[in-house]
Amino acid sequence: MTEQAMPLGNSKAIVTNQTGIHEKLEEVVKKHLNHPSKKPYQAHTVEAFEEIDKVVKAFSGEVILDSCCGVGQSTRLIAKRHPNALVIGVDKSAHRINRNVEELVDDETAQKIDNFYLIRADLNDFYRLVLAAKWPVTKHFVLYPNPWPKSKHLQRRWHGSAVFPEMIQIGQEMILRSNWRLYLEEFQAASTIAGLTGELSSVIDDEPLTPFEAKYKASGQECFQLNIQISK
Repeated sequence: MTEQAMPLGNSKAIVTNQTGIHEKLEEVVKKHLNHPSKKPYQAHTVEAFEEIDKVVKAFSGEVILDSCCGVGQSTRLIAKRHPNALVIGVDKSAHRINRNVEELVDDETAQKIDNFYLIRADLNDFYRLVLAAKWPVTKHFVLYPNPWPKSKHLQRRWHGSAVFPEMIQIGQEMILRSNWRLYLEEFQAASTIAGLTGELSSVIDDEPLTPFEAKYKASGQECFQLNIQISK
């Protein structure tokens, strides 16, 4: 399991027993690169994928994936910023998905933003299905929360998970954000092992993409962004 839920009110700084990149990162990443996951797909994820796959196949423009979308705020904002794209938010929690009750309206045009979908699915399965279906994803967002800060939890982080090899083949660019810089440094190092390059920077977005980002910034924490170039 790699998707982690945290209480929305939890804006405390990350506490970890790691002082640097995990000593077993390279070993774990290479193991997963050499031995693809063969875990059976969960039925509810296959069903959700088959439904949204029909939408993707009927769409002729840019497709953007928003993983671990929570209540969908980031999905709606990404859709607003990319009005000609089809934006798909995925989260494993039905509770979080079902909390998506607000309608996003562009103040300038007073039109409802409706170019996005929210899907309940397990991303450990969903990623493999997306890759097999060859979705034309351009941007792949993976936003907060994501730490699993204890050293023993390396394989619960995305870059330590069995689905990491499939994850980093989706889209042309992956955009990750976190309030834990070391998490992104590890992801960057794991991507380098897999032959990809990434750039780490501070988040300078005036409009927080998620409720977590808003909480972190309000508490004075710096947030970081990692851009991984997958293909041109």
